[in-house]
Amino acid sequence: MATWHEYLIKEGRPPAWPYPVRFGQEREIDTDVLVIGGGIAGCWAAISAARQGVRVALLEKGDVSRSGSGGPGCDHWCNAPANPLSRVDPDEWAVHMADQPYCNGIGIQIQCRENYDTLLEMEQMGGKIRDSEDEYVGAEGRDDETKLMISPRYGVKHSYLADFETVEPDYNPPEKRNNVVIRVWGSTFKPLLKKECLRLGVQVYDRVMGTSLLNENGVQGARVVGATGLNCRTGEFLIFRAKAVILATAGAGSLWLMSMEHGGYSNMHSRNISGDGTVMAWRAGAALTMMERSGGIGIATGLKHKWYTGAGDASYENVPIVDAKGRRLPYPIQGWEDAGAMVASPETEAKIRQGVLRGEYELPFFGDFPAMSDVERRATWLMMLGEESTTKIIVKTLNEGGFDLGRDQLMSYKLIEGQSPPQWREAGYGGGVLVDWNLKTTIEGLYAAGSQMFSPEDHSFCAATGRYAGRKAAVYAKEIGGDLKISREQIEQEKNRILAPTKRTSGAEWKELHNGLTRAMQYFVSEFKTERLLKMGLEEIERIEAETVPKLFALDPHKLMRSIEDLSMIEYAKIIIQAMRERKASSIPLDFHRIDYPELDPPEWDKYLTVKLENGQIKFGELPQRFWGNMKEQYEAHNRDYTGVYTPNK
Repeated sequence: MATWHEYLIKEGRPPAWPYPVRFGQEREIDTDVLVIGGGIAGCWAAISAARQGVRVALLEKGDVSRSGSGGPGCDHWCNAPANPLSRVDPDEWAVHMADQPYCNGIGIQIQCRENYDTLLEMEQMGGKIRDSEDEYVGAEGRDDETKLMISPRYGVKHSYLADFETVEPDYNPPEKRNNVVIRVWGSTFKPLLKKECLRLGVQVYDRVMGTSLLNENGVQGARVVGATGLNCRTGEFLIFRAKAVILATAGAGSLWLMSMEHGGYSNMHSRNISGDGTVMAWRAGAALTMMERSGGIGIATGLKHKWYTGAGDASYENVPIVDAKGRRLPYPIQGWEDAGAMVASPETEAKIRQGVLRGEYELPFFGDFPAMSDVERRATWLMMLGEESTTKIIVKTLNEGGFDLGRDQLMSYKLIEGQSPPQWREAGYGGGVLVDWNLKTTIEGLYAAGSQMFSPEDHSFCAATGRYAGRKAAVYAKEIGGDLKISREQIEQEKNRILAPTKRTSGAEWKELHNGLTRAMQYFVSEFKTERLLKMGLEEIERIEAETVPKLFALDPHKLMRSIEDLSMIEYAKIIIQAMRERKASSIPLDFHRIDYPELDPPEWDKYLTVKLENGQIKFGELPQRFWGNMKEQYEAHNRDYTGVYTPNK
């Protein structure tokens, strides 16, 4: 296959667009439940709703079979305390996991109660969740009776600030493991989810991007009665009428760092994530929260190797780290209670750094695969790294290059590249749509699931909450009346908005607009925050919006899709800035530091800020920490009819 450069040299011009272009043509679809976003949460929502006997349509910007952050795979099924090997009670574990500020206690409770049921349902579809071929007999955490592969890095009541230098390598013995995390063959999951959607009669619309929600009679804040979409191959404009809509389009996307061709992608999540669903909810009048939260990019940017570091991260279970002379470093091997990545404590990191400066350790560091037993090497390389979406391609590339687990060490880039610059940030795992115990938003008819919600968690969180939201939305759709009062004026306004770039043949393209937005966010909305900087950032983004958006042009449906993503990210950025201006205090849990309000987490700011559009005006509100109440009682009050396989562990 020729490269793009070779093709241009040979043909002398880019290829023609291979699909019929139908800009402006309309198509209307009626359904009961509409799911926007076909990632992990969206697929589970569609399947769950369809099993309730309602009509379901699923929109996905890519191809559902592999789309989304979890499309290529996952290696850990986290927080499954209802599994038969667990040593903790699901309800108690949910309380434990929610014992942190600014989390999503509603989603965590759902995950802890239902995500083992969800995993078993995945197995019924054909997903691989057990070592059924006995490939890993003898591996740490493998249960010979169930053939489940328990992650060995999770223990009971260990502090994540423990000093690992004082601990023996096997400091997390089997009798102290909580057994709440299961290793899985996640690369098998996504194609089977699409297959199940189709088997259940879900109308799957691949390559269709959701662009807006339709309020009843076109009134902002009124019941959601449908949505609009764009076919990213043909440019066709789709109008969906639905009794209930579930948003599952994930988080914010790349607001601070443009993914240029030479640098590779700058985020661990799907390139298609651009804040579309959050902005759709915002424009429809739904409340958002946690929008002021951001953090440094914790993964490879194409210019870094952070996630492919040789050892020391979540997927590199049991891999010891050594220096250039083979001396063992005191990084953890198996981790600790509910840790998200296998990293040492700040104290240990500091000691290692000082050891390098004193000559006690010599760079570079390496993941010492040859020092491991054969079964542990294979379990880490093939199951963990080979099944995880962010490392699967690295394993494939190294295997093709002749990497030998029994002979070769894998270079670690810790202390060489360091962390990302503080102006390279991301808004994921923080802001999102506010939901109640039915995963309903503050607008009638609109639900949210997965990382579309505020403070989301991991792959299994998305699966369990998607499955839950589908169930709840289907019940609502059955109960609600069928008279959907769609506003033609609202449809025309949206159609004109998204098709505007197709009316031009020159001006500015989507990459220019995206790059300008990221530079403004780096300059004014990064590590250093003051009222002046935030105000300048908002003014700069509004200037870009006023001057460049009217020049935006797109010559094909793909570029039109990217252009609309830019418009979503511009709106998302403005919401972030407004929320940052409203929180007049600094906060460690939010990674939020205002120079003009330096006090850290004062009691009067120990609360969630909410923000929404009301009659076109920004309205702020607040909610107390743990506003969801008693998690077990609330869950059971809202799920008396749930008939999963859950049984409390004794």
